[in-house]
Amino acid sequence: MLPLAFSLSRQIILGRRNILRYWHKPPARMSALLINQPQYSWLKDLGLKEENEGVYNGTWGGRGEVVTSYCPANNEPIARVRQMPAPKRGEIVRQIGEALRQKIQILGNLVSLEMGKILVEGVGEVQEYVDICDYAVGLSRMIGGPILPSERPGHALIEQWNPLGLVGIITAFNFPVAVYGWNNAIALICGNVCLWKGAPTTPLISVAVTRIVAKVLEDNNLPGAICSMTCGGADIGTAMAKDERVDLLSFTGSTQVGKLVSVMVQERFGRSLLELGGNNAIIVFEDADLSLVIPSALFAAVGTAGQRCTTARRLFLHESIHDEVVDKLKKAYAQIRIGNPWDSNVLYGPVHTKQAVNMFLGAVEDAKKQGGIVVCGGKTIDRPGNYVEPTIVTGLDHDASVVHRETFAPILYVLKFKNEDEVYTWNNEVKHGLSSSIFTKDLGRIFRWLGPKGSDCGIVNVNIPTSGAEIGGAFGGEKHTGGGRESGGDSWKQYMRRSTCTINYSKDLPLAQGIKFQ
Repeated sequence: MLPLAFSLSRQIILGRRNILRYWHKPPARMSALLINQPQYSWLKDLGLKEENEGVYNGTWGGRGEVVTSYCPANNEPIARVRQMPAPKRGEIVRQIGEALRQKIQILGNLVSLEMGKILVEGVGEVQEYVDICDYAVGLSRMIGGPILPSERPGHALIEQWNPLGLVGIITAFNFPVAVYGWNNAIALICGNVCLWKGAPTTPLISVAVTRIVAKVLEDNNLPGAICSMTCGGADIGTAMAKDERVDLLSFTGSTQVGKLVSVMVQERFGRSLLELGGNNAIIVFEDADLSLVIPSALFAAVGTAGQRCTTARRLFLHESIHDEVVDKLKKAYAQIRIGNPWDSNVLYGPVHTKQAVNMFLGAVEDAKKQGGIVVCGGKTIDRPGNYVEPTIVTGLDHDASVVHRETFAPILYVLKFKNEDEVYTWNNEVKHGLSSSIFTKDLGRIFRWLGPKGSDCGIVNVNIPTSGAEIGGAFGGEKHTGGGRESGGDSWKQYMRRSTCTINYSKDLPLAQGIKFQ
């Protein structure tokens, strides 16, 4: 095993009010930790302790140990995975999915506790990992290349796919389980090993998930190091991006950081899979069914407190229905149940950090300065935690700078349009190209939307929100969204290398294109 070029001398301690510290607390204060309170005893069922080591490479460490990854040429973990037939690897992934099912509720509790999303979304995120495991099991019996017709007699042309080796996975705070699952399950059935770095603000989720996965591997007499994990910040991510032994680096996060990652990986001619930001739009035409529009816009704009990459940030309304829809949306926003994300009646919890609160307030002020009218929300909420009001802003131009800037917060810019051509153009004029949706009953308009003059996004919906993608389709976007795709029927190709193999089983040596070289 060769050392990766960074060390980690941090520990994760679960403290009051969901605060994560990276230093030791005096023993007298250990009783105040959440894990020692009866209502949080389930944390121990996830293998968590008062102090949790933040590095796993077959054994747990974190006090200055060197994080290790694996040299594809001679390392036992990667050799073991490569030698297994793909369906056998699929069986391991099936067991990982089953292990997650058994702990889905308490793992969902932890997602809600550490990230801040409402409980039903936390459980739903774990369900995504379970679902992608099921999906990957099926793919494990389908991956492979075709046998192609050769123009030369007595020759066979085969497309051969082999594992890459080491897949680095860097995930974001907003989906601290699901995004790892999208990558991990498919990377495994392709015969790779994984090194995961979760977000610095959700390390306990990374530890808990890794413990579940490692146990499945070890129960099958496989090294737990096949799915290694490290906690840490930008220094760790930089090391992963620059290390030539990381054959593919999957990065989910902001466009700003994604650009840096892309350059670092490209400088060494590595592979990257980028899933970055989104400035997503819903377009509502005059013939739309408003009974679908209002709940769709509400969920897309407010779900996860506006912190999904697929969150609707722009709502284009035909001028003939603009006022009516805004009025209905204001009434819907007024009914949003805000509070403790663990309360089953709550639909809306806090944003993730104080920095997100400040970003929200800054965007609201910028919108006002650029002519926007705050018709709903726009302020912080006077209660403990990082709570801000779900916000609707009208009156801005479609090309206002604040509208073209992705703000990872629950702010919805409502904009008027007159006709199809201009609104399709406005949908595409932003730098991101992740998700988009129209609401209409006009079939011609729908197919123009899906066609070459329609949306330029990776996700193009009709009569549903921009959020809530299913794992059966490829997920990702164009332009500043990064161009990467996760999940979907051909996603496995990103985690493998392709070779074209020509086999001569004759006694002659004909050349391609009829060339004679005698």
